[in-house]
Amino acid sequence: MKRSMKALLPLVLTFTLAITACGQASNNKNTPTEGTNTNGTTANDNKQELKKLKVGMVTDLGSVNDKSFNQSAWEALQQLKKDYGFEVKYLEPKADADVVPNLKQFVNANYDLTWATAYTLADAITQLSKENPNSMFGIVDSDLVLPNVAAVSFKEQEGSFLVGVIAGLTTKTNKIGFVGGMDIPVIKRFEAGFREGIKAVNPDAKLSVNYTGLFTRVDMGKSAASTMYNDGADIIFHAAGLTGNGVFNEAKERNSKGGKVWVIGVDKDQSLIFGDDVTLTSMIKKVDEAVYQISKSLAEGDFPAGKVTLMGLKEKGVDIAPTSTKNVTPEILAKVEEYREKIINGDIVVPEK
Repeated sequence: MKRSMKALLPLVLTFTLAITACGQASNNKNTPTEGTNTNGTTANDNKQELKKLKVGMVTDLGSVNDKSFNQSAWEALQQLKKDYGFEVKYLEPKADADVVPNLKQFVNANYDLTWATAYTLADAITQLSKENPNSMFGIVDSDLVLPNVAAVSFKEQEGSFLVGVIAGLTTKTNKIGFVGGMDIPVIKRFEAGFREGIKAVNPDAKLSVNYTGLFTRVDMGKSAASTMYNDGADIIFHAAGLTGNGVFNEAKERNSKGGKVWVIGVDKDQSLIFGDDVTLTSMIKKVDEAVYQISKSLAEGDFPAGKVTLMGLKEKGVDIAPTSTKNVTPEILAKVEEYREKIINGDIVVPEK
């Protein structure tokens, strides 16, 4: 009997160790389970505790619901509220005289960070940042270098080159339009990249350009688009904020009457707003990503004040909309990828004007 027990003892010990190990494994936080990341933390665990900042935002003279860059910036702040409990608020100036007072509201209320969403607010940010050196500011589409300002700028010309390739290879009339808001450097970058992309694949295509002078006039965008479509353009790319909504309105009217024209959206995937029947593609500018990350960095103690964060194709700051596959052929998208790699590798340097 003793010999039998000795023979069984190793088996008993092995079985016991196995049971124990299984029990430990099932309770071990480092073991991935459904809804758990491979590092053992749950999705909620990945959200580190951050100081709950107060962040304000002042738009340009367009609406926060412009379906473009103002809306993208505001969506970023709303996401920060959801993710980290930030207190966020926006103001919409109705005239140039309102810009500085709107920005001052956040400064005087001791907000941790005040954003300006456009290049056109650069003078106001310059003034207030100097008057309030202990306040932090952020600005989109600017190359301001001030000790308490984080500026973010995009290589719009690179993303616009890609949609220019799409337009140049899609057009049936060889007439293409560009509607810009104000004739300022940031919008000139859109135009320049678009022009160069078209030229690279279709030198016979002609580009018509119209700067309306404002980002806030839907009627002016509609009128500009009407003229271009009447002249034979079958594709228009807009970089005009709220004004660009008028381009979509004109295109939808024409298509509803049996025509077939396209619009290339800007900043956001505008097919999600205006529909696939009229949106050929969109040149996405990730304003939301930039505003989110830079705001979050202030809470983390790594705010990029005093420098410009520049985002292009390589930095994944601009791109074409993922929904482009709905209306752009695989052959054209393959050509887009060829040019994307050339730009990222430096084989093509897209001009800014």
